Amino acid sequence: MSLPLHLAIGAFDGVHLGHRAVLHSAREAARADGGVVGVLTYDPHPSKVLRPESAVPLIFTRAQKDARLTEAGAQRIHHQKFDQQHAGIEAADFPRWLKQAFPGLRSLHVGANFQYGRARTGHGETLIAHAAGEALGVKLVPAVRLGEEAVSSSRIRQCLAGGELTLANAMLFRPYEAEGIIIGGRRLGRTLGFPTVNVAWEPELKPAYGVYAVEVVFQGEALPAVANYGLRPTVESGPVTPLLEAHVLRGVAPTTGDAVRIRWIRRLRAEQKFADLADLQAQITKDVAAARQALGLLA
Repeated sequence: MSLPLHLAIGAFDGVHLGHRAVLHSAREAARADGGVVGVLTYDPHPSKVLRPESAVPLIFTRAQKDARLTEAGAQRIHHQKFDQQHAGIEAADFPRWLKQAFPGLRSLHVGANFQYGRARTGHGETLIAHAAGEALGVKLVPAVRLGEEAVSSSRIRQCLAGGELTLANAMLFRPYEAEGIIIGGRRLGRTLGFPTVNVAWEPELKPAYGVYAVEVVFQGEALPAVANYGLRPTVESGPVTPLLEAHVLRGVAPTTGDAVRIRWIRRLRAEQKFADLADLQAQITKDVAAARQALGLLA
């Protein structure tokens, strides 16, 4: 016999404070009856199917999202393929589909602005009514507010793209992260006295170009570092691919082929073009000092 299942539903891009409130609601329901906390999310993101010409760039990869959902209490994660067939389910039929797809389902947990069903005609109040016919409880979780506005994935995307890392991190609950493999480079940083590791990373959502205080997470250790993400205008000309590179301030840096996570702690400045390498070197010296201060390195 299946354990009672309490299902949080949503896109969950970012697994931000609002998403965590929905997960908390499901956890509380599961704690009350010894049930299981489940998550129903979508792959691809619905916007890529419903409006591909203006699909939203994702904050995190599927693997990153799953890791954060698990950390937030999810015990089962189901990635539903989102296609035109799934998008065409009538709102009134959605709870019945859920009941058939998830044995033991007892309750649904969604954000207060949740929409579902064909043409997104279903909303919180209709979900309560439709789910009652399937003996499913529904909890509508109010939005979490930070400052004057509600926490949302779109607001986080705007903050990251606009260089407001501190606010983005506050909404994400945990710092923004990049994941990639160390690749070889031109060793220009070493020539300037600041050897860097280059990270193969092509995010859908590109954060604002600039210099950041970061931690390079490698083999369970968080190494303090200063990173640059951008087009390197002082040393590159013509079209180039944005590059993420980091200079480790303490500890043994990873090497080519190593898998790392870059944890973005604070934005220090925007990317800029310098007159020559000497000016760039002088600015990097200042960036290192600023990063050390931001990361709490006193010596």
